[in-house]
Amino acid sequence: MKGKNTILFFLIVALIAGIAFVAINGLTVGSYTIKSVKDSMNLGLDIKGGVVVVYEAKTDQTGSELTKTMEQTKQVIGRRINELGLTEPVITIQGDNRIRIELPGVGNAEDAINLIGQTAQLEFARVTGDVFAYSGMTKDMFESVTVLTGDNVADAFVSRDSYNQPVVGLKFNSAGTDLFTEGTREASANGTKTGQIAILLDGKVISAPTVDQVISKNEAVIQGNFTLESANELATLIRGGALPVQLEEVQTSVIGPTLGLDSLNSAIKAAEIGLLLVVLFMLVYYRIPGIIASIALALYAIIVVYAMIGFNATLTLPGVAGIVLSLGMAVDANVIIFERLKEEMAVGKSLRASIDGGFHRAMRTIVDSNVTTFIAAVILFVFGEGAIKGFAVTLMIGIIASMFTAVLVTKTLLKLSLGFTDRKKLYGSRG
Repeated sequence: MKGKNTILFFLIVALIAGIAFVAINGLTVGSYTIKSVKDSMNLGLDIKGGVVVVYEAKTDQTGSELTKTMEQTKQVIGRRINELGLTEPVITIQGDNRIRIELPGVGNAEDAINLIGQTAQLEFARVTGDVFAYSGMTKDMFESVTVLTGDNVADAFVSRDSYNQPVVGLKFNSAGTDLFTEGTREASANGTKTGQIAILLDGKVISAPTVDQVISKNEAVIQGNFTLESANELATLIRGGALPVQLEEVQTSVIGPTLGLDSLNSAIKAAEIGLLLVVLFMLVYYRIPGIIASIALALYAIIVVYAMIGFNATLTLPGVAGIVLSLGMAVDANVIIFERLKEEMAVGKSLRASIDGGFHRAMRTIVDSNVTTFIAAVILFVFGEGAIKGFAVTLMIGIIASMFTAVLVTKTLLKLSLGFTDRKKLYGSRG
């Protein structure tokens, strides 16, 4: 039995060591590849670099009406960011009328900010007066009747006309198709006079084609002096939807990736030094239990990072602090258990009985401390924003992992270690 326990002990240790190796270096077997933790982890703006911008809504709305408008604005901005292909954005409403946007890894911050903040109110308007509309005019410069808006557009995309010039193609939804058909019918109703439908963006004419026949298709084309870039920008704005309120940029911060990575490396280096000192203390003071605690801590780190990857969580510098804090709690749990173990051995109990008694006596203290900290982390997550949420998430994951490793893994390995020695002095006893 002792021989089996010894073999099982070293098999578990070898398995943990193997998982740790794969986590650090990755693994490729044929066509199957497991990325390293470094390559799989989403890095936050404070590490990866990027831009933070705060917008303020220019509106007289208050109360529930303002709250609804801000939520709609947040959703539209989210869609626009997705259209831009940006990853891991953090969009939060600050106060009553401000929106904070964090964009990790953005290369051209100015272009991204300009595109996100545009109102993009698209409108098709039938010209009704004697003044002919042309590009550059504003809506108040001619008489018109609105035919449809950007809400009636199902899709927008970049295309090219017969002269190979960039244009913006539109596809209307069913309601938009009906409105557009009726609008072109009214515009072309006078057989001796060609009607006109102006296309306006944010109240300014960008195209004003003439209409001499009814168009019943669900498609239309916006022509103008577009470059490929400007046509793509307009299509992106239309797809993302119109902002329900005008936004004013009030704060912008750009974080360089070099500064962020330097901060991360410093935090990791500090954590490594602290962990090394803790491991040395555990080995010297608790001996075999200290070795087992170090193995459990390695498993704890593996569980935390892979849990974050599995939940698609973003690692931030406050998140690193949360991991280090929960690591300290895992060490603290082991210290409580080992001190109870020494007390049990001091009264003459056998080593196996001391292990059971030590864990039983330490359990209430460990559970109480972890539960209260977990509740605090939940409160931070619910009411916090941005980096505070990142800290709370890593702290909650770390607490769960530390409970698992300190209680289940440490206890199992301690009992299995009895297969190759039962000397109490090797378990921290002074007797």
